[in-house]
Amino acid sequence: MRVLIVGAGYVGLPLGAELTRHGHEVFGMRRNTAAAATLQQAEIKPLFADITRPNDLAKLPHDFDWVVNCAASGGGSVEDYRRVYLQGMRNVIDWLMPSPRDAGGARFVYTSSTSVYGQNDGSIVDEKSPTEPATETGRILLETEQTLLDAGRKRNFAAMILRVAGIYGPERGHWFKQFLSGDARLDGKGERFLNMIHRDDVIGCVIAALERGQPQEIYNAVDDEPVSQFNFFSWLAKALNKPMPEAISENSEATRKRGITNKRISNLKLKTQLGYQFKYPTFREGYAATLQQVAHASR
Repeated sequence: MRVLIVGAGYVGLPLGAELTRHGHEVFGMRRNTAAAATLQQAEIKPLFADITRPNDLAKLPHDFDWVVNCAASGGGSVEDYRRVYLQGMRNVIDWLMPSPRDAGGARFVYTSSTSVYGQNDGSIVDEKSPTEPATETGRILLETEQTLLDAGRKRNFAAMILRVAGIYGPERGHWFKQFLSGDARLDGKGERFLNMIHRDDVIGCVIAALERGQPQEIYNAVDDEPVSQFNFFSWLAKALNKPMPEAISENSEATRKRGITNKRISNLKLKTQLGYQFKYPTFREGYAATLQQVAHASR
């Protein structure tokens, strides 16, 4: 297959490398030409464009069998989200699939976020659960999802959404890095659930969706074990022989500004329909190698 990865960065670059190992012809899109050598080393053919600029896209080839949009905004503002995710998605769709005849049998996977779920009661959340995001950025992601799904129906291509939980892996992992730096804090008693997934499993989920996903379907990409803040930090504290983080009030201004939620996200649909088996079913397996590196560095 000819595969296009829009946003060949933290997830997209190793995804492209894995797809080339599977025998696919992979093109990776980045804004910065400085990434050319990195892409070529991974046997990915570089394309350079800013998806917020339709004129950039119009200069590029557009005949791809599979498309993955895992572009990141590079910033956290509402305007960044609207510009890169929502308008960027519209531009990519109009460039690649301007009409049903052009779309053909194309398959398109978008890596969205579990932040579209706004539940705050610790309940189990699946793909049929209400999507009422707690933040404006979450609402933009939800609108971006709907933009792709509507286009898939109208223009006759298979659009699939992966709602990805908090990604960790090499040099990534928000809560882990906060713990190591001493900046982590428990919200109240630490009862809030964290939902995570290792980068390698994000890659595996994307490939499973490309190969076996059903058109216009949504899948939660999250590991097998939502874990409470308290239990996650307790595990890290024991493994690294470090103190537990301090607790702050759940009603503190800092907590409210983060727009945090509390939910346990289910991956049952992804495992059942796509047959995906996780390399790292829980954070324990996923962080094992990282903990060894930290322990070695501290000797």
